[in-house]
Amino acid sequence: MDTPLPLHTDFLFRLSLTVDAPQMVGPTRSGALRIVPVTGGTFAGPRLRGEVVAGGAGDWLRVEPDGTTHLDVRLTLRESGGGLIYCQYTGLRAGPPAVMERLGRGEAVDPAEYYFRTAVRLETGAADLAWLNRMLAVGVGQRPPTGPVYDIYAIL
Repeated sequence: MDTPLPLHTDFLFRLSLTVDAPQMVGPTRSGALRIVPVTGGTFAGPRLRGEVVAGGAGDWLRVEPDGTTHLDVRLTLRESGGGLIYCQYTGLRAGPPAVMERLGRGEAVDPAEYYFRTAVRLETGAADLAWLNRMLAVGVGQRPPTGPVYDIYAIL
């Protein structure tokens, strides 16, 4: 049997978002839909730093009856050098029902009590950031009361 190839990652940045109140679309064929406007934020890491561009950014959340949340997020990032980066990620936040209820009420919950992971794609036309177009990334999330925070890692 062949030995599995290792998976290596490299920390890209921490992404901290500010959000507005969710727009409750309601029950749909694939779960309760909430649209959460992203109003801004920042990202910072060893090679990248900048801000989240407000307007047109959001998270289309689908919530299952047990509180499991499916994320579909689209953002525009402005890197400190001025280049724009399109950031799109899908993800999953899940945990015991009592923990998910606490998160739903906006309470502070230890991230070790729930699972929160994302699959991230980044795209840019900025020549100095073109390396972002040729990689996949993953994120480990947490949901403090101030807004979502993700540690984003390039998969090498």
